Amino acid sequence: MLCTLGDLIEDVVVWLGEPTHHASDTPSRIERTRGGSAANVAYFAAATGIPSRFVGQVGADHLGDHLVDSLRQAGVDVVAHQGGRTGSVVVIVQPGGERTMLTDRGSAVDLDGVDASVLDGVHTVHVPMYSLSTGRLSSTARTLIALAHERRITVSIDASSVSVLESYGIDAVLRLFGELAPRVLLCNEDEAQVLGLTKAPQGIDTVIVKRGSRPVRIMDSSGVREIALAPIPHVVDTTGAGDAFAAGFLVAWASGRTTDEAVLAGHALAIRALGSAGATLDSMESQP
Repeated sequence: MLCTLGDLIEDVVVWLGEPTHHASDTPSRIERTRGGSAANVAYFAAATGIPSRFVGQVGADHLGDHLVDSLRQAGVDVVAHQGGRTGSVVVIVQPGGERTMLTDRGSAVDLDGVDASVLDGVHTVHVPMYSLSTGRLSSTARTLIALAHERRITVSIDASSVSVLESYGIDAVLRLFGELAPRVLLCNEDEAQVLGLTKAPQGIDTVIVKRGSRPVRIMDSSGVREIALAPIPHVVDTTGAGDAFAAGFLVAWASGRTTDEAVLAGHALAIRALGSAGATLDSMESQP
């Protein structure tokens, strides 16, 4: 089972019909979907038929209830604390598919402690940097990672966001990664650049650098190499594509496939996500 820790929030996805008209109207299409990086990875893993578990906090409100139910209906085992208000992210999707996110994480950052039993049956724990950056959630995430190491469970971290890394402090992030010693670090090219990664940092076995349609860069004990990817046929929305890659990669890696094979599996799942609206493999998950 793959276990993720972090955010389950609402994505308010805004597809712009044309470039933004500042101080005026811009034709758009707006939909509400389930979001949150950790929840997305659990969702995509479940979509491949692999058991997954999401651990996090949502608000004690109708929206939180709906998001939990939505994730459970997708086949995810949800361990959700409820309190405060559920967060939301406004995702602005440009006509070409690129996105900008305006984030209000609500009570997701307030998760204070989890029972060690959430690791029962788990082969991989995946934690986005979002979960390590602020609030009580950050200490909870560190505790869960320590417990995972004690049980010899694979730990994966996603660098998440350039702005989050810079806000935390690059030197502090690198020290944190060294202390937490994840087996794999997932990042995109911008995140790898801001972290100054030219090889796998000490304490991390493997770094996977996603570069859109360009070859994925792998840094590990054997050095640095690149894996060519299949063409991306059609992009509807880039939201959640990185989370789909993470799920596909981690599921394949845990099954014993090589790093190169796992990269290709991650890319294949990301292509499916890129062809769907929002962080789904279907057309849309709408809010009632």
